[in-house]
Amino acid sequence: MTDSPSPVAKRGISGMALLVAGAFFMEFLDGTVIATALPEMARTFGVDAVDLNIGMSAYLLTLAVLIPASGWIADRFGARKIFTLALAIFTFASVLCGIANTIEQFVAMRVLQGVGGALMVPVGRLAVLRTTPKHLLITAIATLTWPALVAPIIGPPLGGFITSYASWRWIFYINLPLGLVAMALAWRLIPDIHDDERRPFDAIGFTATAVAMISLVYGLEMLGQSQVKLLPTVSILVLGAAALWFSLRHFKRAAHPMIRLDALKVQTFGVTMYGGSLFRTSISAVPFLLPLLFQVGFGMDAFHSGLLVLAVFAGNLAMKPATTPLIRALGFKKLLIVNGLLNVASLLACAFLTPQTAVWLTVAILFFGGMFRSMQFTGISTLAFSDVPSTQMSYANTLFSTATQLSVGLGITLGAIGIRLGEKVAQWLDITAIAGFSIKISFVMITLICLIGLVDLLRLPQDAGSSVSKKQ
Repeated sequence: MTDSPSPVAKRGISGMALLVAGAFFMEFLDGTVIATALPEMARTFGVDAVDLNIGMSAYLLTLAVLIPASGWIADRFGARKIFTLALAIFTFASVLCGIANTIEQFVAMRVLQGVGGALMVPVGRLAVLRTTPKHLLITAIATLTWPALVAPIIGPPLGGFITSYASWRWIFYINLPLGLVAMALAWRLIPDIHDDERRPFDAIGFTATAVAMISLVYGLEMLGQSQVKLLPTVSILVLGAAALWFSLRHFKRAAHPMIRLDALKVQTFGVTMYGGSLFRTSISAVPFLLPLLFQVGFGMDAFHSGLLVLAVFAGNLAMKPATTPLIRALGFKKLLIVNGLLNVASLLACAFLTPQTAVWLTVAILFFGGMFRSMQFTGISTLAFSDVPSTQMSYANTLFSTATQLSVGLGITLGAIGIRLGEKVAQWLDITAIAGFSIKISFVMITLICLIGLVDLLRLPQDAGSSVSKKQ
């Protein structure tokens, strides 16, 4: 393994970590900011707004297919080259999305964006993980996780603002100057990390994983639609499950697998993959459910709903300075269990909100919920890599990125399924007049999922992750 000297890695928050976090934010924001622009984009393309969902789906599917290969690509060609190339592809595709005049052109450019995004996130995280000393890992991971928490919250209102006062095309155009600056900084700050061992590309593993990811992501999206076609949906999900089983079996037996599963034997990594995935799934549903609760359930307009949801963003930011001191004071196990229970309580509290709830109380619930989610997200993400040996970091990072991508899609889908379940319960109990009842049921469902995920944390030893949590 070859690393170029990284002077910034020895001083607290490195410029590289900030650059990678900024690139993450640009990508995550781009995935959420177009949600409120869809009606205006649909008018431009002469189609129904629902037809533009294919643009979002194409992007997610491209991510799902290419993320598993990102580790091999980075090891083979070097993190600096690939991260800079990813930025270039993403930036170029953003401009092309902005000048698209047909839905076909737009979807094609979203696929190209997905190629850049699939390489950007895992490769950037890998560069930070490999060059950051263990005792600074908490701070570095906290820096990398805030885009995933913040972008889904501020993306929709920002997209609405740009669309209302400029044009939806500027959602994509603004990435050009940001991308050019990021590319220049990447070539200077990202170390030339690569693997000296030229292992062959695992074509069988890549193909099987691609089939699994496409089938599972697409099948989950079909499951979240209002009218579910049962046979095709089940068939695609079964195909995805079978391909995933074959992939895991192949990875255990192949001489040069695309993803090694050895990191799952590391207890801290295994716990954050299993129980941690349930947590990530539950919080991925929150940015989807809250606007629906306020707008559809309570009849608020988009502006006031957006202002309330920004309280979650404020909570995320408020918790960041306290993350490292709390982890070092309490340790990972105690903190993740206590904070996890508080997070569960904040999710459940959303199910009890009503149109008559005082604004200050609603804001307080969302603010503290944002704080608890931020702490849990950072803690789990840091613990995941705390005990992983450097030689397994690339494989562990790829596996973590793939699981995270599936969790995001599953969270939104489960949120939609919960709403449909709530509608049936409301009809059965004849209480459809209760404002937002079906969405409240969905909040109860994701709360239970989050609670189940906490059980896995009980398996952690008391000193879990001490190599990164102890003061040095």
